[in-house]
Amino acid sequence: MDFETIDRLNERQVVELYEMYQMEWWTRGRRLDDVQAAVANSDVIVAIMKIETEELVAFSRVLTDYVYKAIIFDVIVKAPYRGERLGRRIMDTITAYPSLRKVKHFELYCRPEMVPFYQKWGFTSDLGELEFIRRG
Repeated sequence: MDFETIDRLNERQVVELYEMYQMEWWTRGRRLDDVQAAVANSDVIVAIMKIETEELVAFSRVLTDYVYKAIIFDVIVKAPYRGERLGRRIMDTITAYPSLRKVKHFELYCRPEMVPFYQKWGFTSDLGELEFIRRG
């Protein structure tokens, strides 16, 4: 299959992203209008579509100050396309993205079983005294 990496979604692809979210426990229940706002307000979008149909098959987004921090969110690959190395392609694209080259720290959060996947790009869960905290 032929895939293309893209940096923006059309309206149909945003709906496809919403539908992809409904298939995963960690994103199920997100509302379409919220997904539209999240995509519109993200600093960097990296997505992959099938060339012949423009179907969205993988996605991630980044929030950043372009200097100190870039936080990667929502790395997701549509179930039928898992095993095609699209998650790897998303991460390779993000970590080499031209406007993110000067960023000191890339961060993300994931399930413990996904840590080995992200370690390939230098991510570590050994953060010393740092703690993940959340409000709400």
